Amino acid sequence: SGVKGEVTILLQHAHNPVDWYPWGKDAFDKAKNEDKPIFLSVGYSTCHWCHVMERESFEDEEIGKILSENFICIKLDREERPDVDKVYMTFVQATSGGGGWPMSVWLTPELRPFIGGTYFPPRDRGGRPGMTCVLKWQNNRPALESSGERIIEALKKGTTITANAGQSPPLAPDVANRCFQQLAHSYEEEYGGFRDAPKFPSPVNLMFLMSYWTVNRSTSEGVEALQMALHTLRMMALGGIHDHIAQGFHRYSTDSSWHVPHFEKMCDLCAFLFFQVSGEQFFAEVAKDVLLYVSRDLSDKVSLHFCVDLIVSVTINMKNAAVSDPHGELQGQNVLIVRYSVELTAARFGITVEKVNELLASARAKMAVVRKSRPRPHLDTKMLASWNGLMLSAYARVGAVLGDKDLVERAVKAGGFLKEHLWDAKQQTILRSCYRGDQMEVSPSISGFLDDYAFIICGLLDLYEATLQTEWLQWAEELQLRQDVLFWDDQGGGYFCSDPTDSTVLLQLKEVKVKYLIPYSPARILVPTDWLCATLQTISQLQILLISMCYVCKAHLSTELVSSIPVCPPWSARPNLNF
Repeated sequence: SGVKGEVTILLQHAHNPVDWYPWGKDAFDKAKNEDKPIFLSVGYSTCHWCHVMERESFEDEEIGKILSENFICIKLDREERPDVDKVYMTFVQATSGGGGWPMSVWLTPELRPFIGGTYFPPRDRGGRPGMTCVLKWQNNRPALESSGERIIEALKKGTTITANAGQSPPLAPDVANRCFQQLAHSYEEEYGGFRDAPKFPSPVNLMFLMSYWTVNRSTSEGVEALQMALHTLRMMALGGIHDHIAQGFHRYSTDSSWHVPHFEKMCDLCAFLFFQVSGEQFFAEVAKDVLLYVSRDLSDKVSLHFCVDLIVSVTINMKNAAVSDPHGELQGQNVLIVRYSVELTAARFGITVEKVNELLASARAKMAVVRKSRPRPHLDTKMLASWNGLMLSAYARVGAVLGDKDLVERAVKAGGFLKEHLWDAKQQTILRSCYRGDQMEVSPSISGFLDDYAFIICGLLDLYEATLQTEWLQWAEELQLRQDVLFWDDQGGGYFCSDPTDSTVLLQLKEVKVKYLIPYSPARILVPTDWLCATLQTISQLQILLISMCYVCKAHLSTELVSSIPVCPPWSARPNLNF
């Protein structure tokens, strides 16, 4: 047992009885030389069910032996290689109708998938095939590989997005009105948000509503858009998705009222935007709350850089605790929420508002002391370029809006850190990630992706607006030019998400992140870089980008692609197996 390579996620699995390899040439060559299929396990450091699957399956001696003897096993961090993750997640979603992490995919030595799924228990359980069943697939290998070949070819055709020559982009007001109507239709009036449980903050939706209001503020639709956004943010801030003791927001709520969160914290960029619109001190305090949490718990103390995310516990749904909390970890626990205003509470108990605030502050402080006495949750110290670009924007914009020089100075130091540690000036390339060990460790073998360039550029533009220091504007322009060289599709228009010359990535995707928490990368860069439109070439690129983005949206909204793909679910490995 052991690991081959120095990738951090592999080191976390070093004790497994599985010979894990990193994604790369060594593993690919070994698979071809030994004519063995590849078992690809994709997850991330703070994924709860990834740890469950490791504990149940990858630490199992029998399963570890089968994996190591019959497969070349690759462990991949989806946050370091989102391009690889997207390819095989597309396969899993197309063949099973769902997706998520951990993701388990079996590949030919040529990297073509033939079986895929998410969490597999060690043995058959509740109608879900177990690892020991799926691993005994050899008797069905030709049929499975043939099916996988057909699926990947169908996916290549279905995910190819090009803009028709001579076509003009749709009128912006028409697109905006349609988007607003779709959000208004799915809006949940009582607690805000845009779906039933699980409910995600979806800041891209809230950002759109604010933008829609700015150009339609004199219309009833514009007023409605603003109220939808503000009510959603307010209910989030009052709910359990907001950590009222240790600050920050969790990733999403398991119920429709924002009460019980999935206890994984990630950086949120919404609250400060709506302070600018509403002028309410409440939203300013929420914004400072988020940045306090990031500064204290998700930051590298030496470089003032930001770590990625933090997991606190497991998800629990109070209405179905036996299913959502199978290990009984949260029995008798409580998730704090705010039910009434300070004014109503003061009136109810016949005390002053000041006294209520004093009592609440004292109670929070006492609970914070108890919280600190508990073992600290796992912290992923990986630092991603794209996420740091987002946080650079947050510190710069909040600092500028609130007139907080300390926040702006922190943004300046973060910008300097990005340039020092995640920018290879010689190769003119952004690096995807780095880690803080005894020394700063960079992952030079992983070059940045489209979102790394786009979000850092956006952060640099925000930093320039906050400081008026031209060095940030100049670096933003330099990065924009490199982004165009590396990712722009001269033939079909639009940007590829990753390097289109990488032969190990089977699908070259242009993706609109309609189901994710962050905006589509080109959409983020499109508006902030209007100052680059000094040349006809750039203007032409922006027009083609608009057209190609419309085609991407159309592809994501279409059901024809998925319905036309031959299906090869994981349990298709069962029929001809000999046990």
